[in-house]
Amino acid sequence: MSEQTTINTGTKDLLRADAHQLVRAMEAGETTSEALTTACLDQIAAVDGAVHAFLHVDTDRALATAREIDRRRAAGEKLGPLAGVPLALKDVLTQQGVPTTAGSKILEGYLPPYSATVTQRLIDAGLVLLGKTNMDEFAMGSSTENSGYGPTHNPWALDRIPGGSGGGSAAALAAFEAPLAIGTDTGGSIRQPAAFTGTVGVKPTYGGTSRYGLIALASSLDQPGPCTRSVLDAALLHQVIGGHDPRDATSIDAPVPDVVSAARSGDVSGLKVGVVRELGGEGYAPEVEAKFNETVALLESLGAEVVEVSCPHFEYALAAYYLILPAEASSNLARFDAMRYGLRVGDDGVRSAEEVMAATREAGFGAEVKRRIIIGTYALSAGYYDAYYGSAQKVRTLISRDFENAFSQADVLVSPTTPTTAFRLGERVDDPLAMYKNDLCTIPSNLAGNASASFPVGLSAEGLPIGFHVMAPPRADDRLYRVGAALERSLREQWGGPLLDRIPTLEGSLA
Repeated sequence: MSEQTTINTGTKDLLRADAHQLVRAMEAGETTSEALTTACLDQIAAVDGAVHAFLHVDTDRALATAREIDRRRAAGEKLGPLAGVPLALKDVLTQQGVPTTAGSKILEGYLPPYSATVTQRLIDAGLVLLGKTNMDEFAMGSSTENSGYGPTHNPWALDRIPGGSGGGSAAALAAFEAPLAIGTDTGGSIRQPAAFTGTVGVKPTYGGTSRYGLIALASSLDQPGPCTRSVLDAALLHQVIGGHDPRDATSIDAPVPDVVSAARSGDVSGLKVGVVRELGGEGYAPEVEAKFNETVALLESLGAEVVEVSCPHFEYALAAYYLILPAEASSNLARFDAMRYGLRVGDDGVRSAEEVMAATREAGFGAEVKRRIIIGTYALSAGYYDAYYGSAQKVRTLISRDFENAFSQADVLVSPTTPTTAFRLGERVDDPLAMYKNDLCTIPSNLAGNASASFPVGLSAEGLPIGFHVMAPPRADDRLYRVGAALERSLREQWGGPLLDRIPTLEGSLA
């Protein structure tokens, strides 16, 4: 649907409409926030037993918020550009008084005493928070199979993974359970699920959105960002959650780039698009590469200039990332000690604090979390720090220099988002290295801190979505939206509507 398209107010149309269309319908008196919220809650009840996108559904609070927004709109109050639209929140962002687990049993039942800055900005902007979405435990994973509460299923094919770590947020969009969602991206956890579910996922420039109240995995890599079904919706949501936060020492003290104007423009005339030579070839599915090449050709036909660039140190990004991330994770997860909050076991006898801590971590942490803590502790240990963690940081610098050189030749860089389409549940659980390779294309942007996004560009022969990855320099997030909007406009014309119109109907679904 384009921004100008009029929507009907039947349940199916409300569930499938873009968020900006829903706002226009509410402003015109054609529907209400309460009606939208009720439709989403009914859809969750109908299909989430099969999808398992949500860990907690906050029904009463969501309906109360929706009614309050309707009251304020009826009273003529000036509201935000997304006020009244329901949203699904990744369970790694705290919300005061709402269960927040980061997908881990060690935080089961935890009720935060405060809200993350991103959460509070959503509340202040009048969005309706439906509940918390499933994720790989502490965001460690690429498939949402590492959740302590069971995996999420891809709505395109329930035997497939939805990506990770933020598979719950992406699946909620594709299952029409929410028109908007929030994720966090440490190595691709917004963009990779977007590619696997046919949705839009944006990783803002590092420091462009606040990490205050985000349960940390790797502090130098984590970044909250928007997950949506359209490019304009992503820009509007980005505008809501972005901006300086004095409570986050890494927050950029500068205005949010004008992403909304870029999303409405979609003009790529004269834009230099750099194809990264190293992000393709062996290990990439032929269908993924073919669709990538078609999309590059489409951009060229829309007026962009295509050049090839080389980033030779990208081949070391995966190895560097899986030393830096575990090292930071081993430090960040030390706070889960059974003494202050969360799970506590081992009090059935007289035990030392160390024994209680060990018993709690054994019971509360999953296998992937334990694996990464061990790797990280080893990489930081005396005698190995320089050889492993120190060397990985040097590679990180080389990757940043590769980006700087490439961006001197092109305005944006492009690649496939993922080497393959969504794989089957259980297919890579016992092969961590194969799982880690899902993030080959997305990890470099986290290491360098630049902006990047994934946009849906088509389906494989099996009917599975394929994503197109766009990277922009730090604080040039608006360029992502120019490219995404141009592609979306052209491709929706070819498809006769959004890609998600082609999704198989879930049994019991209202959509």
